This record gives sequence, structure tokens and C-alpha cells, in this order.
Amino acid sequence: MKPIEQPEPSAQAEEQVPADVERARQVEILANTQREARRQEELRREAALAEQEAQQEATRTEAAKQELAKLEAKQEEARQELVRQEAAKQELAKEEALKQETARQQAADVETARLEAAKQEQARQQAARIDAARQEAAQQELAGREAAKREEARQEEVRQEAARQDAARQEAARQEAARQEAARQEEARQEEARQEEARQEAARQEAARQELAKKEQVLAERAAEESAREERLRQIGKQLDLERAQRENAVNRQANSPLPTASSLRRRWMFGRADPDGDLVLYADAMSRKIELNMTIDMVRELLKQPHTQPTVTIAVRADGSVEKVTFEVSSGVPALDDAIRKVIASQAPYGAFSPSLARQYDVIEIRRTWVFDYAIRLQ
Repeated sequence: MKPIEQPEPSAQAEEQVPADVERARQVEILANTQREARRQEELRREAALAEQEAQQEATRTEAAKQELAKLEAKQEEARQELVRQEAAKQELAKEEALKQETARQQAADVETARLEAAKQEQARQQAARIDAARQEAAQQELAGREAAKREEARQEEVRQEAARQDAARQEAARQEAARQEAARQEEARQEEARQEEARQEAARQEAARQELAKKEQVLAERAAEESAREERLRQIGKQLDLERAQRENAVNRQANSPLPTASSLRRRWMFGRADPDGDLVLYADAMSRKIELNMTIDMVRELLKQPHTQPTVTIAVRADGSVEKVTFEVSSGVPALDDAIRKVIASQAPYGAFSPSLARQYDVIEIRRTWVFDYAIRLQ
């Protein structure tokens, strides 16, 4: 007796897979069969309900027919009663006519015609009501047939709806797969956009840092230039103070002069913004702020469109705040602009009287500033 050959492990695995597939297919067929049986049962119930509704409708139609027959009988009785009443009226009319034959013959003829017309109208209305009742019965019959047709159509729609729902489920599954794929692609695109935005932000920050470094360098250079300029102006101020002292000494020697002249006035010169005399610095700053803050730029705005340089102007102010004179150390190069600057200075006068400490020392203060024009007038 030959030993039974055992199949190779790979062959057993291959046979096991089809068996599982066959069992799954049988389970699916069984499930489909059960669903079909349930659907057939639902259709049978719906057909039974439709048949019951049709029987009820037929019962209602028969009742309506019987009611219509009763209505016709009542109408016939009413018509006969009307005929009897009409005969009685005619008899009465005849008796009345015998009494007043000569006087009311024509009126009787008219009344007879009117009564005949009324009778015909009543007959016509009665016929119309009967016809309307017949039409109503026909419409109800037609409505019953239409209801049966609608029920058949509804069952057909149920079958079609089941097919549509099955197709919709398949379409929904396809769309869900497409949506997930689109979401994955969108997420990848957003990640790429975030990375690009991060790169751009880093580039912007680097550009801003470089721009800030450039601005700081320019500010440092300007500060150095301003410091050097103020130092030069201080040196000039010292020289002018020395000259003033010499002039004052000469004035003191002219004690016999009855009235002071322009050259005999006590003068003080200020160049730049720094000075040992704090009261003088405060007065000069107040005068500059009055010119800068009162929208005087509007007086020169149109002229600034012409090529020009930044003018350097000395304003001589008396102790009462009035302007003694205006001197252009450096012209703007535009005569009309120089004239406009003079008008700006005059429009803001007087600039306030000297403080007591300044008035005790000086009669005139000459303040020199460089005029800068941008969004406003600035005195440097």
C-alpha cells in the first residue's frame, strides 16, 4: 500500500485561498438573497395596501353614486312640487283674469311670459346640477384610476430609487477616495507653501536687518557731521563774542552819545543749538518751534518743487520779540523761495519778549539756523 502523498505547503496554501473566496462568495450570495426576499416582501405589502386603498375608493365611489341618485330623486320631487305650485298659480291667475279680463289682459300676458321664463330657468338650473353631479362622479372615477396609476408609478420610483441609492453609494465611495487623495495633495502643497513662506520671511528679516544697519550707519555719520558742525559754530561764536566784547568796550568809551545807535546795542550771536547760556538756548528753541509747528510749510510748498539748496538764515530778534532784520548767509538759489522765507519769519512775529536774565544782558539776539524742507519746515 502506497503512502498518501502530502501536498507541498505552498500547494495547500493555494487551495486554502480559493476555498475562503468561495465561502465569502456564498455568504455574499446569501446576504443578497435575503435582501431580495425582504424587498419582495415589502413590495407585496405595498401591493396589498394599494389594493385595499383601491377597494376603499370603489366603496366611496358607490356611496357617491347612491347619494347622487337620492339627490336626483329629491330634485324630481321638488320639480313636481314646483309644477303643482305653478298650476295652482295659473289657476289663480285665470280666476283673477276672469275678474279683470278687460283691464289687465296685457299685464296677465306679461306675467305669464315671465313665469314661463322662470320655469325654464329653473329647469335649466336643475339640468345643470344633474350634469354637474354626473361630471363629479366621472371625475371621482377618473381620480380612482389616476390613484392606481400613481401607485404603480410610486412602486416603479421605489425600484429606481433603490438603484439610484446603490449607484450613489458607489459614487460616494469613489468621491471619498478622490477627496482623500486631494486632501493629501493639498496638505503637501500647504507644507510646501509654509516652507516657501518661511524662506521668504527669513529673506525679509535679513533685508530688514541690513536696512537697519545702513540706517544706523547713516545716523552715526550724520551725528558725527552735526557734532563737527556745532563745534565749528561754537568756535565762530567764541570769535563773535570776542568781537562783541571789543565793540562793547568801544561803546563804553563813547559815553557822551545822547542816544544809542544800532552799533551800540548789546548783541548776542548764537550758531547751532549748543550754548553755555541755558536761557538763550530755550529762547532759540521756542522761536524755532513756533516756525516749525504752525504749518508754515504751506507758504513755500509750491516753490519747493524748483531745484534749491538748504538756506542758512540769521534772524535778529529784539528784546520785545520783534524782528530787526533777516540775513541770508546761504541763499536757497531761488529768489522767490528766499522771499517766501522772509514772509514766513514775519508771519510768526513777534517771537516773545526776552526773559529778565536775557534782557539784562542783551538788546538783540541773532540766531542762525539752516532751513530744511520735507513734510514740514525744520530749523537745524
